[in-house]
Amino acid sequence: MRRFSISPAALAALGLLSPLALEAVFAPASHAGAGHNHGGGSEEELREGESRVTPVITLEGHGGFENNLRTEGKPAHYAIDGLFGAVFEWGLANDGSFSIEAAFGPAAVWGEAEHFYGKVHLDEHDDNATEGAAHAEHGDDDHAEEEHADEDHGDEDHGDDDHAEEGHADHAASGHADHAAHGHEKGQPYRRIDMKGMVQARYQPNDRLAISATWLPYAVMRSQGEDIQGVKHEVSAGITYAFGDGDVNFALGDGLESVIDGIFVNVSNHTGWESDGTYIGNYTDTWAGFGFNVDLLNITLTGGPRFYSPGSYSGLSQRTDWGGDISFEYPLSESVVAFAHLEMMYSTEGGKGWGKGFQNHVGTGVTFRF
Repeated sequence: MRRFSISPAALAALGLLSPLALEAVFAPASHAGAGHNHGGGSEEELREGESRVTPVITLEGHGGFENNLRTEGKPAHYAIDGLFGAVFEWGLANDGSFSIEAAFGPAAVWGEAEHFYGKVHLDEHDDNATEGAAHAEHGDDDHAEEEHADEDHGDEDHGDDDHAEEGHADHAASGHADHAAHGHEKGQPYRRIDMKGMVQARYQPNDRLAISATWLPYAVMRSQGEDIQGVKHEVSAGITYAFGDGDVNFALGDGLESVIDGIFVNVSNHTGWESDGTYIGNYTDTWAGFGFNVDLLNITLTGGPRFYSPGSYSGLSQRTDWGGDISFEYPLSESVVAFAHLEMMYSTEGGKGWGKGFQNHVGTGVTFRF
């Protein structure tokens, strides 16, 4: 039976790895799913009992845009990652395999650091706004009581007005400075270099099914804006099932009758924590996908619901978001693969520090396999 592989971009889109580059790095020919993996095409299939180690390097530039957070200034992040790692793979019976994959490297950050999906942006401004409104009302009551007593002190009232204007100016300047410090500055300035990594174990019992578990640590190297020094964590587990052999290439004459060969489904569960230990939330993606080739270009489309349960810190209730991803992968040589993807998620509900609307992520890069 011919073995095949899901596109590495597709697996990333399905959430087995995030961001895209991590899966593009680790795309051995044993992935189950739809579409070709030309990046690993030069490697021979592993027979039962055989093993190999493949060093890999991935360079990726990517950006995230939280357009649904309108009241928070639509935070964004940009980063350039350099990941260095290896794939350890063992061949099993029935064209199966088991692999352990790991990578680690620097990430140059502009704006705020990347974070787990659904993070609610709560900061001191929310509390200050509430306290300030209460203080203003209390102040107005006191001022009304004292107003008649101060009628004969016009000059002093004028001085008070000047003092009020000065105080307002100071507060405004302070408020803008604080807001800028939270990373919502226009233009997303360069921040620092963080470190990120991944570890994944994947079991493929046959050429249709793949099961994986993944850990994604992200080390914020110093506190800055909304980012707190420490290590963020994401853990996930997923299962992918392919309905066909993944051999769909419209440039070679395949037609609609071959579409079933490129269809797959994936269910994956993800849990995330911030660098200060805050539990951000948990979500489950139940997505369908279709992968195909046009000559050497692999294109993968995925999409479906995201069942999201926010952490208690957010004050938000459970919801169902919707999203999709389009991914591209093109081999520049037998050991070099270029990739790109666009993911769009739509949040169906809003709340304090969160909004209804789209969050988008785009990335592109290149992977070297040795």
